[in-house]
Amino acid sequence: MILTPRLALRSWAARDRAPYHAIKQDPAVMATLGPLQTRAESDATLDRLIAFQELHGYTFWAMERRSDGVLLGYAGLLHGPEDTPIAGALEIGWGLGSAHWGRGYAREAAEAVLAWAWANTGADQVTAITTPANTRSWGLMERLGMRRDPAGDFLHPKLADGDPLRPHITYRIARPI
Repeated sequence: MILTPRLALRSWAARDRAPYHAIKQDPAVMATLGPLQTRAESDATLDRLIAFQELHGYTFWAMERRSDGVLLGYAGLLHGPEDTPIAGALEIGWGLGSAHWGRGYAREAAEAVLAWAWANTGADQVTAITTPANTRSWGLMERLGMRRDPAGDFLHPKLADGDPLRPHITYRIARPI
């Protein structure tokens, strides 16, 4: 578990399935991530995140507000998607329900995840990807000290030609010296 002043980043629990599904049903959230997910799809995503944690010791963890235990979203680390310029690289990511945007939760979580990555992995860098239209996300990447890597931009192989979310931009940050 990673604790910050306001947040707990923790393993997923059964109680998280319904609120996680609500996030994956939020049109504002999914506007830059893809279509709304059915309950079966969001449950399958959580199952993959739990399995990844069991295998690697990290994942996109549940992001819980410490003051009241509300699931705000997720933040953590995965391996970059296959068939992309960041395949296998340590990738940071985050997502929050839109009701929780604009309060600094994503930055607080992402800073803690980066600190955890440097302390607990041997990675020489951390990557992040998003769509060009997701200005909130790439703005946070820049505030974290990540730098755009235009040579790493790509068309996401899991999305169809013509899908406006297919173009992705890549950011990187090197391990501090």
